[in-house]
Formats: sequence, C-alpha cells, structure tokens
Amino acid sequence: MLIELRIENLAVVERLSLRLQPGLNALTGETGAGKSIIVGALSLLLGERASTDVVRPGAERARVEGVFDISARPVLRALLDEHGIDTADDLLILRREVALEGRNRAWVNGAAATAALLSAVGRQLVDLHGQHEHQTLLRPEEQRDVLDAFARAQPAASRVRDAHAKARTAAASLQVLEQRARELTQRADYLRFQLEEIDAAELKEGEDVELETESNRLEHAEELARTSGRLHQSLYADERSVTTQLDDVRRALAHLITIDPGLGRWTTPLNEAFYTLEEMGRDLGDYAEGVEHDPAKLDELRSRQDRLFRLRSKYGSTVEDVLATAERAREELQQLENLDADRARLAAERDTAVTDLHAAADDLTRARTAAARKLTKKIVDVLAGVGMAGVFEVRLSPLSEPGTGGAEDVEFLIAVNRGFDPRPLARIASGGELSRVMLAIKTVLADIDAVPTLVFDEIDAGIGGRVANQVAEELRRVAEHHQVFVITHLPQIASRADHHLLVEKRDRDGRTATVVEELAGDTRVRELARLLGGDPDSSVSREHARELLATRAS
Repeated sequence: MLIELRIENLAVVERLSLRLQPGLNALTGETGAGKSIIVGALSLLLGERASTDVVRPGAERARVEGVFDISARPVLRALLDEHGIDTADDLLILRREVALEGRNRAWVNGAAATAALLSAVGRQLVDLHGQHEHQTLLRPEEQRDVLDAFARAQPAASRVRDAHAKARTAAASLQVLEQRARELTQRADYLRFQLEEIDAAELKEGEDVELETESNRLEHAEELARTSGRLHQSLYADERSVTTQLDDVRRALAHLITIDPGLGRWTTPLNEAFYTLEEMGRDLGDYAEGVEHDPAKLDELRSRQDRLFRLRSKYGSTVEDVLATAERAREELQQLENLDADRARLAAERDTAVTDLHAAADDLTRARTAAARKLTKKIVDVLAGVGMAGVFEVRLSPLSEPGTGGAEDVEFLIAVNRGFDPRPLARIASGGELSRVMLAIKTVLADIDAVPTLVFDEIDAGIGGRVANQVAEELRRVAEHHQVFVITHLPQIASRADHHLLVEKRDRDGRTATVVEELAGDTRVRELARLLGGDPDSSVSREHARELLATRAS
C-alpha cells in the first residue's frame, strides 16, 4: 500500500507531501490545478522515461519519493533480496530524481537502482489506469495470469512451467549430445590414428631426457675416454702424480708435527684431500676403460630421438604432453562408444517430459476454457452497469506446441460500442473507457488481484447520472480489497470516497505552486457543492452535497 507520496520541484509543484490511506481516496480540484502532475509523479516513480521538461523552473532537479507498506508482499521481498536490497522492516521507499542537465537516478530503499528495477518493483505495487505505461492488464502475460487466478488454476500453470522446463532441458541436453556425437564421429578416424601412432612408439615418461644424455655421451666417446684417462694419470697413475706429491707432503707435515704439535690441525684436511683425489683418480681410470664407442648404438639412439621429435612436434613439447594427448584421444573414443546409451537415455527423458507437458497443458486448457466463459459474463455484466454495453471477450488462441505458459495464448478483447469487432485492450483509444474496463476487471477480480494500489485517472470521462453512481459503487467495492486512488470531477465518486483530497494552485512569493489539502466536514461539503456545479456557499448546493455524503454513509 502507498503510504506517502513526496514531490519536489516537479512542474508547478514546489514541494508536496501527499499522505494516502487504505480504502478509496478521491482527488479533486479545478482543471489545471495539478492533478495530472501527481499522476505523472507516480508514473516517474514506477520507471517511466523522464524528460528534463518536468523540472520546475529555477530548480536543478525534480524529485519524487514514495513510501510503501510491503508487510504482505513476500514475492516482492524475494525480488528485492535477489538484488541485494535490504527489506528488514515493512517499509519500502522508492525514489527518483530527474536533473536539469539530463541525468536521471533511482533508488530502492537507499540503494542505487536502474529504471528497469524500479519498474519491476513498481508493477507489483501500483496499477495506474488512464495512461498506458503502467497498466499491467494490457500485457498478455498478465491477462493469462489473471485468467489462471480466476480459474484457481495456478497449480496447473505451475505444473506446465515445470514440465516445460524439464522438456526444454532434456531437449537441450540431447541436442548437445547429438552435436558432440557428430564432432566425435568426424574426429574418430583422426583420434584412432593419433592413438595408434603414439601407442606404437611405447613411450616412457622422461625418455626424451634420457636419450639426449645417452646420445651426447656416445657422440663424444673418444674425447671422454682420452680426457678421463689423462686425468687418471695426472691424479693417480704417474710417478709424479698429484696423489704421489700429496703423499710426500703428508710425510713432511708429520715430521713437522713431531717438532710443533700445533701444526696437527692440518692433518685432517690434508688427508681428506689426498683420499678424495686418490678416489677420483682411480674412478676416472675405471671410467676411461668403460667408455663405449658404439656408432651403431648411437645411430639407434638418434633414430629414436627423431621419432620422439616427430611425435612432440605434432602432439606436445614433451613426452608427457604426447602421452596426455593419447589419453585424451582414448577418452574421446570411449565417449563415442557410450553415446548410443546416453542418446537413448536422454531421448526417453525428453519424451517423458513432453508427454507430461502435454498432459499438464491439457488440464490447464480445460480449466482456462471453463473460466474464460464465466469471467467474460461477469465482466460484461459490470461493464453494462458502468455505461459500456459493448462486447468483452477472453480469447484463447491455441499454439502449435505447448510453451511455458500453456497450450494457448490468452488475450482480453473488447468492443466498447455494439456492432464493432472486439480489439485488444491496449488498442482502446479513450483513457476514460480504458479505465472503466479496468475497473470492471478489477471489480470481478478484486479478491484475487495481487497489486495492492490502483490509480484511476479519467475514469469519469463522458459519464454522469446513473452510470456515475454505478462507477462510484464499483470503485467502493474494489476499495474493499485494494487501496484505490481516483482522480475525478464527479461528485458521485468523490462523495463515496473514504478520504477526499483537494488539489489547488496558490501563489507563493509571486510564483504559482500546487498544494493538496485533505478535506473533512464543511470543507468537503463545499468542494462537493462546487463539483455539483453550484455555488459552494449556496445553502441549496451545500444541502445537496450533504445528501450525497449521507448516501455514502448509508
């Protein structure tokens, strides 16, 4: 429910705070007083495109703010939670600013929001009738939901959505599998070739590194044998080898230690050097004798290296990469072997889901067909009472295949004058006629319609007398289930309102400003007398106004 509407620097409105109550709220005033500006402010708040023309002359920006009670709006809370907007208490504040330089900004509970989010939130809070921008019942999907609600068929509609989602998911999975099967079939020969070529090579991890080391050793066998033999002689085998000379040094040091024991600290490092070089000299001798000079083996190693090089150039920079390529080829070929079973499983899931979808859609169609006849009759009856004895139709147009919304499109059509073919609601030209159609629909659906606040503008265009009384009564009925905000020039409607607001233009500091005053008692009698076309100070007019108020009270 809309609790308060605050407007600042919008057109002729400098600053205005409008408090609204439950039930029927009537807004009256002279033509041009600013009633349409208030409706325009609501439109801005609900996400309508904004022009800088709406900014009051002399101001930098226009601002509109609405405070809503959302204590009974779990669906809306879920939407806000999805966008990370706090809804800890029961109040929701929507705010919109239009700057003179053209920048528009919006907030939902203090969090910056897009106009799209503002519109999505607003559609769940306010239905504005009289202009096309925020009339939710003009949208075919909303009309479908209304029919389902009237038919108490929401569970059936939910089953259709679930079955359609399952069928679509299964069909998509099968399509992906078929595409994968085509790709694998096209690649199968190449994958088998890859696998056969790699498996035939009987690769081992790290083999390329080992081959490089071994071939390098064979290629330089003569140099390795010659140089290691020379080092063996120098370190160990010659008469004046390094170890022979170190042995002389050891004996000399031992003699010196007998004279000066302090030199004993050099015994250990000298012995370690001697034994290390002795071991190295012997080992190099064994190495020199063991060096293999085998051209045939070298050719064999080089041939193996060439084979590995060709594999690496095609399948990866290392032997490990080549082996990984083979494993992937093996897995893809295994997938190809499993495709038939997977295809059969997914096809069965799809067929089951499609069968369930058709069954659920048939149930929903039967419920809609029966409800459409009843809804049509009820709305026609109400329309006749508000001066529109035309044709109303809930049309069900079958689809070739059931979709997420069922097996048919749902559309509300109307001909406001007899003898004319019914047309979609969105093509009704007159705002007053459209408002009365919406009023009739809201009257029939009052106890199931989810939008809490309804705004009717131009609903009294071209009517009076008995029809005006009937429209007023229908508004009161709707207001038993909704907060209703009606802009009117008819005393019959204004007199039946639970709360009466007067819009006036007044001069402030030499400038015109719009103000709103809540009427009660004598001030309300005077305004009703003015709406009756008489002198508000005339006792006759005032008495007539009191009679209207008394009729409301009875």
